Amino acid sequence: MGSKKGLSKILLVEGKNDQHVIWSLCNKFSINENFDVIDCEGIDKLIEQIPIRFKQSGIEAIGVIIDADIDLNSAWQKIRSSFLTQNCPVPENIPSDGLICENSAGIKTGAWIMPDNNLNGMIEDFISFLIPEDDRLLPIADDILLNIEQNDLNKYSLSQKSKAKIHTWLSWQEEPCTPMGLAITKRYLTTNHAVCTKFIDWLKELFN
Repeated sequence: MGSKKGLSKILLVEGKNDQHVIWSLCNKFSINENFDVIDCEGIDKLIEQIPIRFKQSGIEAIGVIIDADIDLNSAWQKIRSSFLTQNCPVPENIPSDGLICENSAGIKTGAWIMPDNNLNGMIEDFISFLIPEDDRLLPIADDILLNIEQNDLNKYSLSQKSKAKIHTWLSWQEEPCTPMGLAITKRYLTTNHAVCTKFIDWLKELFN
């Protein structure tokens, strides 16, 4: 699945990693390729895109995926404020299954905050949920990261630890440093976790 300009249904994401993970999941679950996944190159540009996209001619559905990072509520309020200006009936808190509503102009609107609409974190935390339960490398990666942190050797901030964790784990796979989206395609990751199922249900309901 690749980017398809001119479609009436769009999904705005923060970066290329998000874009490729979505494409891989759509391929895995045979989701209809009737929407474009747009890399907005960062959260600020994504938020700027929202009102512009609502004014786009012929638009039928707009979805947004962002990371919670260190403050889920703050991330939600950024989306909520923008959606409210577009007459979307959004609640005070993001629903645990992701937001889906319709604005006064009949545009279907959705939001998902990584990893699961409930926790602080990012897409790397979502991917961590997909590591097989019986995996023997993940505990080793956890131990290594803890050790370097205890010895003040980590150059990453703790807020970025999930990135260090998943990319450490990916560097030990059959093809080292396989990108997250491709790791789904290669089945290094499982897609039967409850969080993944919930996300796919949200995606299908929003666009199909």
